[in-house]
Amino acid sequence: MSATARQWLDDIRALKLPPEKFRIMNVCGGHERSITMAGLRGALPANIELIPGPGCPVCVCPEEDIYESIQIALNEDITLVAFGDMLRVPVNVGKNEIRTLEQAKAAGADIRPVASPTEPVQLARDNPDTAVVFFATGFETTTAPVAAMLAQGVPDNLYVLLSGRLTWPAVAMLLESEQAGFQALVAPGHVATVMGGNEWKFIVEKYHMPAAIAGFSAESLLAAIYSTLRQIIENKPFLDNCYPELVRPEGNQTAQTHMHRVLDVVDANWRGVGIIPDSGFALNDTVRKHDARMRFPAYADNARRRAGQMPPGCDCARVVLGRIYPNECRLYGKACTPRNPVGPCMVSDEGACRIWWAGGVRDSAA
Repeated sequence: MSATARQWLDDIRALKLPPEKFRIMNVCGGHERSITMAGLRGALPANIELIPGPGCPVCVCPEEDIYESIQIALNEDITLVAFGDMLRVPVNVGKNEIRTLEQAKAAGADIRPVASPTEPVQLARDNPDTAVVFFATGFETTTAPVAAMLAQGVPDNLYVLLSGRLTWPAVAMLLESEQAGFQALVAPGHVATVMGGNEWKFIVEKYHMPAAIAGFSAESLLAAIYSTLRQIIENKPFLDNCYPELVRPEGNQTAQTHMHRVLDVVDANWRGVGIIPDSGFALNDTVRKHDARMRFPAYADNARRRAGQMPPGCDCARVVLGRIYPNECRLYGKACTPRNPVGPCMVSDEGACRIWWAGGVRDSAA
């Protein structure tokens, strides 16, 4: 990727684009952060729209999983650990009830943020008489290290409350719908690093849609945008790898081996979206003794398992699906801000609403 961002912008502007809109979805929350912070939307021709997609794992983590983690932490003599963003994601309960893990911590539960799977392992080893529950959320790039942790062996007192998701089924669901709303796809580089670039071939082979895998620099993202635009103009869709430094066709075979060894792929609920077939991970029989749902079965609440789990008035689900821009949410910048988030998209650093706010968009367009 020797060309500079300026050169890629010049190449994009030199394309003979028709006047109609070109809508390109960038799946990854990390991509959305790079696009917004680099000001790429303002630098591109006005008829090129970059649509944030479903690439925020915190945003799609189902409400029942968050609620379950809160209840385990409040009612059991355990230490619960989770990735930092998850501590502030609210669930739908009454005003006087505990809505987040952060509030549960303030109420006396032993809840701690972690940054990697090595931390809960060490915590469990240092406290052998305490059950440690690791609320493990995320897409393939986060789930792969969790799988490696389990495959390599963990202390008997460590349990995993897994809420892992696969990225590509959500994109496939959008393309199967009547409102896909985009003409090309920028696929997530980190996911492709783990699972392989070939995983995204279905975009071209089944849906005949231009696609490119991108990294997180402005140069890589602009290269991917340029590639998809040329594919649209020439009507020759293919999967382009604009992140060759790390992405290989077959991906990280060691990571995939660990995942296959300890995890099953299952139908899974996505917050505000519903059940997507074969889009989630679950611990398999080889590591079942470390499954927090088996150890603490009383806290699963299937009554909370519904498609519309976003708070009243919150449009996070439509943002996640690329139906609206973040500032088109009815609550954006009004009831919902990073200091007082209503929906998960305003909590996570990979949430489009939080990213747009950090990028200076303060006014609601709703």
